[in-house]
Amino acid sequence: MPNIIIRNYPPHAFDALLRYGLHPVLARIYAARGIEEPDQLDVALSRLIPFERLKNVSIMAARLADAILARKRLLIVADYDSDGATACAVGIRALRKFGATVDYLVPNRFEYGYGLTPEIVRLAAATATRPDILITVDNGIASVEGVAEANRLGMQVFVTDHHLPGDELPDAAVIVNPNQCGCDFPSKHLAGVGVIFYLMLALRAALRARGIFAPPQKEPNLASLLDIVALGTVADVVKLDENNRILVRQGLQRIRNGLGCAGINALLQVARRDFRRASAYELGFMLGPRLNAAGRLDDMALGIECLITDDESRASQIALQLDALNRQRREIEANMQDSALVMLETALSAQDAPDTAQIAPGKTPKTHSLSLFDPGWHQGVIGILASRMKDKFHRPVIAFAPGSNGEIKGSGRSITGFHLRDSLDLVSKRYPGLLLKFGGHAAAAGLTVRASDFEKFRDAFEQIAQALLTPADLTLSIETDGSLGESELSPELARHLTEQVWGQGFTQPAFTARFRVETQRIVGEKHLKLKLRKQETQPAEPGLNKSGLLYDAMLFFHTSPLPETIDAVYRLEMNEFNGVSALQFILDHWFHPESDPKVEALSLAS
Repeated sequence: MPNIIIRNYPPHAFDALLRYGLHPVLARIYAARGIEEPDQLDVALSRLIPFERLKNVSIMAARLADAILARKRLLIVADYDSDGATACAVGIRALRKFGATVDYLVPNRFEYGYGLTPEIVRLAAATATRPDILITVDNGIASVEGVAEANRLGMQVFVTDHHLPGDELPDAAVIVNPNQCGCDFPSKHLAGVGVIFYLMLALRAALRARGIFAPPQKEPNLASLLDIVALGTVADVVKLDENNRILVRQGLQRIRNGLGCAGINALLQVARRDFRRASAYELGFMLGPRLNAAGRLDDMALGIECLITDDESRASQIALQLDALNRQRREIEANMQDSALVMLETALSAQDAPDTAQIAPGKTPKTHSLSLFDPGWHQGVIGILASRMKDKFHRPVIAFAPGSNGEIKGSGRSITGFHLRDSLDLVSKRYPGLLLKFGGHAAAAGLTVRASDFEKFRDAFEQIAQALLTPADLTLSIETDGSLGESELSPELARHLTEQVWGQGFTQPAFTARFRVETQRIVGEKHLKLKLRKQETQPAEPGLNKSGLLYDAMLFFHTSPLPETIDAVYRLEMNEFNGVSALQFILDHWFHPESDPKVEALSLAS
């Protein structure tokens, strides 16, 4: 049974926000997320951290300015996920505005793997327009061999990345990464798209200083790229610290005002979402997966083209292709999940199955981690599978699919308290040669091992997990913002919460209550639509009927009937249908009241 954790908050922060004029519910929500001063809620572009704080960014900008003026040929080498695609699009759009001769290359994950590999460098060198400078986006910090090959072939490499550096840095001409040693940029959570956006700010300043934008030349408005920056930042699930929230909020504002690029507008259309009410949810759960589908199943160049074209017709055509790929991805994912669950159940029931054979669905895991491999799995979808299994069993999970030359490719997702990239580093140090490649960050990582070493890796990874994770770590904790009185449940509160930017590290508010289920019916063949009446576990508020008001609610991807009374964790939203707006609850979790989930207080939100 999970722990229900009620977020606490510093009283001084709560009081300061009250004095600012915030409603008490909002004051406690923001205070619990580290907001101590009203200024921290200001999302003006002027509050962005200055680009000068980013180590080497002015040096790289000056060299790019030299290259543009000398008509050097630039080639962006992108990653094949949504962050890489958006970073590439920002770089292409901005550099072309600055008059650069620039193209892009995105590795096919199935042929070349991740990052600036020697093979990709040689491919770039063999193109008709052989580049003078390679610019990596969302990759490169681990590309020691690739950069060495570029240097050998006479091409300079500019690395822009945000991933954690390894023990050895590539011998690049210049590196911009907020996580490199000696960089005092206050936000270590920039996505790859955020890093390249900052580089373009610095480049504009460098070109401005050289008089490039003297009349009649108009200075490019880089704020026009913020819709793409917002998409990549949310889709990459980086922490939404104050700086990232500014980037996302400003990007969303452009989308809501009808100023989004043709590709983002087209993706919203195929997802049947209204651009005027776009939120971080649409970016992360509607647009991001469609963009990612190109890199998972086909070629991320399709996603990049969607974001760099200004032709609305072409953008719509590409968006339809991306939507079809995403439907295909969902079908593959569902089949892989089914096979994973069967695999786990079979392994546990086998009499000779070792403990490391993992877990049967619905039962308590015997291990601290899950390592899964099936020769029929799709390499482009194993990351999603790992994420689903992590959510289901609350364990760090690594899922593997076949690669080439007897290798298997793994994609991992982790839980709070277990730094995945650092854990893989421990495996590599304790078992030299076991990991052929690895990289990533705390929550997600990728790796390559020999197929013949799968069991050895599984056991080694489990040893690390057992050493670093406690039983408490392996118990799911659900953080909430406590309960709301019926006088606090209002459309105004729901609208305010919907307009805010929520995400990793700045979690969307959720509340707890006991409800009587008055009606329930299946809609869309896979969801429950409910009518709920709040049951007071304490004396009713003065002036309110003890029976409580009736509320609409949705429980997605659940069709089994609920009991008459439930305890639930829910979020507020406004349901817009046929021109009518109504308050609605979205149920994230529910329990039988008699199950009595453990409730704890959390002193400060993570």
